[in-house]
Amino acid sequence: MRDTHEFVERILDDESLTAGLEDPEARLLIEWLVEQAEQFAQETAGAVPARQLVEQLCRWARAIRRFLILWCYEANPGAASQLAATERFPWPLPPPQQTDPVAVLHHIFNWYRQTGQSWRLPNGNKKTHANAPERN
Repeated sequence: MRDTHEFVERILDDESLTAGLEDPEARLLIEWLVEQAEQFAQETAGAVPARQLVEQLCRWARAIRRFLILWCYEANPGAASQLAATERFPWPLPPPQQTDPVAVLHHIFNWYRQTGQSWRLPNGNKKTHANAPERN
């Protein structure tokens, strides 16, 4: 089992992952990211590929953070929907009346758990987490 300290520190040291979020949703996002990074460390052969996956995951998380800000804090579902389309987020948008950022994050993370899909990289990059099914 590979030491995950490097990956966890990378996530914890990146303030851009949670900038503009309140503590509850920031904590939930970071916990999920750390969980994913720990999985990479265990399932990915070699530190370099795992490090690359963590970097890609952090880029994805910044897009999720921006989505939360648009959808929940700025009450701009149109812009949030455009961002989701541009980033090719595979999950369905939350209900329009759902503006609690913690609930929106649960909506997103539950979709990944229920479908067995892994996060997808922003901007249509089709690479996914190792061993995750590829979406067509």
